[in-house]
This record gives sequence, C-alpha cells and structure tokens, in this order.
Amino acid sequence: MSKRGRVLVAMSGGVDSSVAAVMLHEQGYEVIGITMKTWDYAASGGSSKETGCCSLDSINDARSLAVNYGFPHYILDIRDEFGDFVIDNFVDEYIAGRTPNPCVLCNTHIKWEALMKRANKLDCEFIATGHYANIRLHDNNRYVISKGKDENKDQSYVLWGVAQENLARTQFPLGSFTKKEIRQMALDMGQVELANKAESYEICFVPDNDYRAFLRHKVPTLDQQIGPGNFILTDGTVVGQHIGYPYFTIGQRKGLGIALGKPMFVVEILPESNTVVLGEEHELEKSFAYVRNVNLVKYASLEQPMEAISKVRYKDAGALSTISQQGDMVKIDFVHNVKGIAPGQSAVFYEGNDLIGGGFLMK
Repeated sequence: MSKRGRVLVAMSGGVDSSVAAVMLHEQGYEVIGITMKTWDYAASGGSSKETGCCSLDSINDARSLAVNYGFPHYILDIRDEFGDFVIDNFVDEYIAGRTPNPCVLCNTHIKWEALMKRANKLDCEFIATGHYANIRLHDNNRYVISKGKDENKDQSYVLWGVAQENLARTQFPLGSFTKKEIRQMALDMGQVELANKAESYEICFVPDNDYRAFLRHKVPTLDQQIGPGNFILTDGTVVGQHIGYPYFTIGQRKGLGIALGKPMFVVEILPESNTVVLGEEHELEKSFAYVRNVNLVKYASLEQPMEAISKVRYKDAGALSTISQQGDMVKIDFVHNVKGIAPGQSAVFYEGNDLIGGGFLMK
C-alpha cells in the first residue's frame, strides 16, 4: 500500500472527478476509481440520447482513464437505493407542494453512504470526490467544509448534510483550484475531449430537464388525482385556473398560463385545496424562515443566536442574518427581506467561508 494511503475516488466520467483521481494518483495515493450507476435513463421516460454521469459513455470514459493511469476501476449499481430514496422523495415533495433538492439527498444519504460502505470493503482510508469545496479539522475537533476557491463553482451548498464521521475520511482535491485551472490540467494530461466536455446543470434523472413530464411518467394518474385548481391573488381573489399545483414552484413567473397585465409570480402553493397563489414580485419577500432536518457542521450546537450569511438557493449570493436554535429547528431572521423562499429547498448558513450547517426550508 502507498505511504499516502488508499483512496476511493468517485468518478463520474466528467473532467472534475477525472482530474481529482489523477491528482491523487500523482500525489502518491493508491487510487481506486468507482463509478456509481444511480438511475436508468430509459425507465425515466427520456426521449433524447442518454447523457450525463450515468450514461454508458461516461462510465466508459471513467474506466478508460483509470486503465490509462494504471489504477483499478469498479462500477457500483445503486439504482435501487437511489430510486427508492431520491426519486421517490422528489415525486413526494412536489405532490406535497414543495420544491425538492435531490442533489443534497443524493450526497447525504446515497453517494457518501455507498462510497463509505465500499471503501470499508476495499480497505480505503479515504474517499474523494470532484466537488469544488474544502475540508479541514477545526480547533474544536470538528471537520469543517468551506467554500471552494472558485466562487462560481463552489459546491459547499449541496454538502451541508454530510455527517462528521464521513467528513473525517473525505478529501476534496479540487477545492483550491478554479474550473479553468482544472480544464487546463486535463489539457496538460492530453485529455482534450475530457477538458472540453460540456457541463450539465440539469437534475441527472430528469430527462430533457422536464420535471413535469417526469412526474407524469412516475405517477401516470397524477392529472386525474389532482386536476385543475384555482389561481388566486394574495387577497383571495380567484383570477383563473391552473393545470394542477405540482407543476408550479415558488418564484415562478414564466409558463403560468395566465396573463394579468403585469408580471406575476407564484408566491405560495396550497396543496390541500389545489390552489396556487399569485402576487407581485415584492410579495415574494420574507423577513424570516424556519429550517428543518438541520445538520450542523462547524459547531456541535447553536448555544446562542449567531450572525451568519444564509443562502436559500444554490446560486444565491447569501444574505446577512441571525440564526437561532428553536427546538429541533433553526430560525433565520434576515437583516433585509429575501425573495423566493421555497419550502423543500436547502437553506445553508456560513461564517465567512465556513459552512455552519444547513437544512430544508419549511413553509
């Protein structure tokens, strides 16, 4: 075994995880590559060519790179676990009138657990991924995730749910690099096609980025079960009908199927009455939010209210706030009102670049 140790690297076939694997290999680690098959494109109702991290091409790309660099590569089929947990939750959340966050669930409950289970079988001390984030042991003896160097690619937002015992064995080799630098590394490796691979910003298991069609595919009787409902204004005035509340998200403006002479947004979803509430942009603003299923990363508990930068969406710049423990929830009080708080999405709290923790937004 290498003096640096044995590391299991999650390889999607993309440029990030591929460069991460080669970096660790060249640093002297004994690398074992693993590609997780998480979903079946055909079973998801896709109409176009299979793409993304679970396609046969991506699996072959990961395996080819491993062969070229002389380290082993395995394929791990976790479609059953992924489907039962992540996809079922995705459907259930929309039917509950919330907007799900499948990447967080996948990282927390599927990928890390699957990686750790296989790492133990292969006697790997560490696991590694191609996430743009950093990790360190803090002076309070807790493992802390912090933002990656590349602000545009930072992925700490989707990592808030990873448990301390898993962080203790996790490495993020790309945390101190920008995406541009990683692409250049791939070119320097002679991996021109890999370096120029397009990135996907879609949910990996939703074909054609059409979540409405995906919901209909998974629940064929959805339209019959729910049917049309009312659009109302915030004062209760009925202004039209919609096709069914699961097909709308908080903050949505386009594709409403109704014209009221001025820009209108979805400000609330009421599943119990199949009602979608519309309002003007300022009516999306909230001064506070509650967060459930909280996982704290930097600190073991929030003994006192503390100042934090809170993000309520992945691409959110973050807002100055005070966070405080309220029983098994955390309350966020924003210094300035925040727009578009969608129940089901993640709220993540930062102290500087350090991830304090996160959870799911409540209604």
